[in-house]
Amino acid sequence: MANEFYALLGRMRYITRWGLMRNSFSENIQEHSHQVAVLAHALALIRRDVLHLPSPDPDRCAVAALYHDATEILTGDLPTPIKYHSPTIRDAYKQVEHIAGEQLLDMLPQPLRQSYVDLIHENNDEVADIVKAADKLSAYIKCVEEQKAGNKEFESAASQTMAAMHAMERPELEWFLYHCLPAFGRNLDELGL
Repeated sequence: MANEFYALLGRMRYITRWGLMRNSFSENIQEHSHQVAVLAHALALIRRDVLHLPSPDPDRCAVAALYHDATEILTGDLPTPIKYHSPTIRDAYKQVEHIAGEQLLDMLPQPLRQSYVDLIHENNDEVADIVKAADKLSAYIKCVEEQKAGNKEFESAASQTMAAMHAMERPELEWFLYHCLPAFGRNLDELGL
């Protein structure tokens, strides 16, 4: 019986992100997934409770975000410039991600498998859109943190990521960018502690 799924998820901490960049501090996909979950939850709440727009369940968005990079346990983290270099590479990588997702699902006890299909494959478009926005926001926050550490390596990534976020035209994301994002550039004293 295959029950390795949860043990493999624990190995997310060994998969580092931003492999093509000089980092002031490393970030792994476990840390990243937690941050994306917090941000996805916040974006869905902002959409529903602040902007009063139809929104997927915030809890569902948070859980989906926890698993959004789970396939990277098997594939590793392919840097964005490579992943989206051409439609051929992008499509081939999507196929690899799908196969890796199926392999992960096969490692679950059969009674649990169906509960994870939509999480591993991001089959709910409304939830996936929130998670994608949170994923971009997490990438931008990483850029801000690197820039705070004096790392100029992330300047172009920051501007490209900000442009990508605006291009998403998500009102909850724009609200977060205006009302919440500035605090990420502050130090502990400036945050009022």
